[in-house]
Amino acid sequence: MKIGIEGQRLFREKKHGMDMVALELIRNLQKIDKKNEYFIFIKPDVDEGCLSETSNFKIVKLEGGSYPQWEQKALPKAAAEYGCDILHCTSNTAPLKGDIPLVVHLHDIIYMEKSYLKILTGSGTPYQKFGNVYRRYIIPKMIKREKKMITVSHFEKNRINDFFKLKEGLLVAIHNGVSEHFKPINDTKYLDDIKKKYNLPDKYFFFLGNTDPKKNTKGVLEAMRDFYKTNKEGYHLVMPDYDEEELNKLLNQIGAPEMRKKIFLTGYIVNTDLPAIINMCKLFLYPSLRESFGIPVLEGMRCGVPVITSNTSSMPEVAGEAAYIIDPYKPKQITEGIHKLLADENLQKEFIAKGLVQAEKFSWVHMAEKVLQLYEEVYRGKSN
Repeated sequence: MKIGIEGQRLFREKKHGMDMVALELIRNLQKIDKKNEYFIFIKPDVDEGCLSETSNFKIVKLEGGSYPQWEQKALPKAAAEYGCDILHCTSNTAPLKGDIPLVVHLHDIIYMEKSYLKILTGSGTPYQKFGNVYRRYIIPKMIKREKKMITVSHFEKNRINDFFKLKEGLLVAIHNGVSEHFKPINDTKYLDDIKKKYNLPDKYFFFLGNTDPKKNTKGVLEAMRDFYKTNKEGYHLVMPDYDEEELNKLLNQIGAPEMRKKIFLTGYIVNTDLPAIINMCKLFLYPSLRESFGIPVLEGMRCGVPVITSNTSSMPEVAGEAAYIIDPYKPKQITEGIHKLLADENLQKEFIAKGLVQAEKFSWVHMAEKVLQLYEEVYRGKSN
């Protein structure tokens, strides 16, 4: 087979969820498949060292303007020129025209849901707003020409099937994995170097949020505000890649502008540095309102840290019984969870032990094997 994989944003410096999933998929396909020929279509950017060519994997750099222009014009043209039998689009959308059978990673349909429409006109960055408008336009149209769709959890599979009334067998659920560099770290010098690099406090909770409303940043800040009313042990909150102005705006909204001195904004954290930062935190907070999967839950578990996460969407499916589960719409439950875990060392140890076991159930290699099987199924259908 000649397989094209869309990786438009893989060379950008600041990679996020879907980028990391695509990157791990490609890296693990390189490990398990030495037979088929792959063309990885990427827009030129600064981080070319994140992925290397192998004997049957060729990186194709494509110029092409904005995200929609690149995806709708440059990508299908290049896939046709390279004779691809299948084109796998990894980030929710795909070209609307072309004859090549499509496999599309539809990670979620959050932006289609009425409860989430406020991001289009309310909170969220201009980039997030435009991206959601684009997806809402593209996805209903592209479904008509796909051969297979992949989503990342059984929860999301049910949501997508119910929303679009898909024909049987079009959509499959393939779980994401968790990278092996997320693990307990005992090298104190290395940990100290990372601590200095990001100017981290001695005692902190780690919250992996951003300006997307689903990350529940306001709820976490409300929970921390109430936590600080009774706890005087000097814990800080570490948040990566968050805007200073947005943070101050939220703190003013919840009536706690003085809490700013207890929050450390690190800026963007390189993915390879994340395990050390998680290792050094006391608790990992991931009480998101809505996730299609929730890889950070597993990253926290694999590092041997107690995780607080939500009872909504896919998170119970991913966390199992290995995390402290709360209702993310009730910040008081987050506060209660923090207090309970801090007060009970045995409870901490219980969640750490369960988390290490739970995280082992999710593997990028296994994910790549399942995707390769899907490619073969689509190719056989094309040939028949």
